[in-house]
Amino acid sequence: MESDLSSFDIDAPRWDQATFIGRLKHFFNITDPRTIFVSEQMLDWAKIMVENSRRGTVPPGTDREQLLYAKKLYDSAFHPDTGEKMNVIGRMSFQLPGGMALTGCLLHFHRTLPAVVFWQWVNQSFNALVNYTNRNAASPLSGRQMAVAYVTATGAALGTALGLTLGTKGAPKLVARWIPFAAVAAANCVNIPMMRQQELLHGLVVTDAASRELGQSRRAAALGISQVVVSRITMAAPGMILLPILMQRLERLAFMKKIRVLHAPLQVLLAGAFLVVMVPTACALFPQRCEMPVSRLEEELQASLRAQYGDIAFVYFNKGL
Repeated sequence: MESDLSSFDIDAPRWDQATFIGRLKHFFNITDPRTIFVSEQMLDWAKIMVENSRRGTVPPGTDREQLLYAKKLYDSAFHPDTGEKMNVIGRMSFQLPGGMALTGCLLHFHRTLPAVVFWQWVNQSFNALVNYTNRNAASPLSGRQMAVAYVTATGAALGTALGLTLGTKGAPKLVARWIPFAAVAAANCVNIPMMRQQELLHGLVVTDAASRELGQSRRAAALGISQVVVSRITMAAPGMILLPILMQRLERLAFMKKIRVLHAPLQVLLAGAFLVVMVPTACALFPQRCEMPVSRLEEELQASLRAQYGDIAFVYFNKGL
């Protein structure tokens, strides 16, 4: 058994990451919310197993399924750049429980300005932590930069939500229910770039196909961050657009009028139903390891790469999540 697995490439994707379906299967696997309940000891075991497998020193008696499960836990809990354990709330596997609670509350408590302010603040605090946790860790962010990013993103969300709330008074009820999504989308366009501003300012590390570091590119950072913004908005869109329509129709039913106290819990559960599908789907829209033509890099970096490595066609980088 050991000899069979000593050459097992644990970092080789189980599914083809060049296809959407392959990436979807991968992210269904690593965003599994059950992994957040795994003990710290089990996560440490997973890291040891992955590191041993990379060295070709698989313990006797280990089977392939154990290695695959260890890799699932490792990918769900440890940062791909640093190998450090991520905080639980910031992991993508926490997006289902965290996102369903916040989405349900954002959609339900939208009638008063204090409620709008409170839930948008809570949501942006959550998003800031998720964005920081899933950044490309090669570009450290100072405490002051993190604070500015947090305040700016929260301000964008609150400004959008309050502006639309005040500006749509008298509009159909459904329009008011869509305001939280507009605020979330606007905030994502600010929160993610601000939390990852170091990458935009100084570039992120690009490599060749063999993961050899070649340099840093601001254009690669801009591409990666823009893809993450699109993914996050896509993740929230179906639930925050379709759920208000569904709830508006349900609330007209006689039995729903009798159980108003259950409307908020129901919205939370329905938001979770959307996110079960949308978290892995949104993550799978773009490859995590991006491929970028050298011709799209900064001209000085193109010249440097060709001078050092000859005719190189593509570079690769981790866009983060």
